[in-house]
Amino acid sequence: MFNRTVNAFVSTLVIMIATSSVTAAPHSRNAAKNIEKNKTQVSQIETIYAALIKEKALQKFSDRKPALLKASFTPNKPKPKRVLKNANRNKSYARSLRVTATAYTSHVNQTDSTPNIAAWGDRLKPGMKSIAVSRDLLKKYGLKRGQKVRIKGLKGEYRVLDKMNKRWKKKIDIYMGMDKRRAFKWGRRKVDIYWN
Repeated sequence: MFNRTVNAFVSTLVIMIATSSVTAAPHSRNAAKNIEKNKTQVSQIETIYAALIKEKALQKFSDRKPALLKASFTPNKPKPKRVLKNANRNKSYARSLRVTATAYTSHVNQTDSTPNIAAWGDRLKPGMKSIAVSRDLLKKYGLKRGQKVRIKGLKGEYRVLDKMNKRWKKKIDIYMGMDKRRAFKWGRRKVDIYWN
């Protein structure tokens, strides 16, 4: 019913405008002005007609589904970027590698007769974030002494301060001070490491 009423209204207006332009002499200056004026009026009527139809459609829709209507006109919020949950989540890394990770402590039975001194002579202290790396990570993959490495799943960055026996490949050993229980609990895992 609403659409028929609007259609009749628009049709009547268009006919009125069209007939008013015919009454002027065909070659007069007023006829040209009237034609331009009529074009503008028709355009305005079409805009009003479209708005009326849209308003009625929205009104019908909002009566049935107010929540959906509200949702359909709220601006899209950008999805938050997925970030790594650690202290260095905003830092980017150039290199990454999947390695086997074990843990060690400063006990003689796990290292040698000088458990607090690493392979390059660095002194290890409980609480330090340090790792030992297999020698292929130094030669083949470009890690260096003192380099900072992030281990996925652990907070912060670990420094390369120790190296492992030649027999190990693609392996790191995480230093855990004097905490044997924590080292045993860590066990042996596959982890991703990141560095620049």
